[in-house]
Amino acid sequence: MHEFKPLSRDGIPAALEKAERYRLLNEPWEAQSICEDVLAIDREHQRALVILVLALTDQFGKEMGVDVAEARTVLPRLKSEYDQAYYAGIIAERRAKAHMARGGPGSGAMAYEMLREAMGHFERAEQLRPAHNDDPILRWNTCARILARHGQNLRPLETERTEIQLE
Repeated sequence: MHEFKPLSRDGIPAALEKAERYRLLNEPWEAQSICEDVLAIDREHQRALVILVLALTDQFGKEMGVDVAEARTVLPRLKSEYDQAYYAGIIAERRAKAHMARGGPGSGAMAYEMLREAMGHFERAEQLRPAHNDDPILRWNTCARILARHGQNLRPLETERTEIQLE
């Protein structure tokens, strides 16, 4: 195994610009790697943590993708309650979309539950948001529209009643 080479502190801003560019190029693993390099130098760098959450969630549903637990481990490191709530919503929303894309038995119910979870996080973020920041409202509306447009396929898991027959 090779030891990782450390970045210089002065190189952090340029590295994070590259990470954002890699996300836009649909290369989230590269963005994740850069964020991990930045966080090795400054463990609490808020911009790096946000880009890391987004890069991790970009990988949901892809072959060799990450699981939701890995993305959720970043949330407590975000200092702002607003950021914690907002990015928890992003994680749940993107997980729902991954379930929708994957399809299969139970995926509609899982997507429904994840969208409802996301909407709850966005409602909390809305209460905590800075002035003139409507991002949680935009995300909540997106989740509501997904539920409205795909309602026939996205429903809560119905619990089946089983009657015990006594002879």
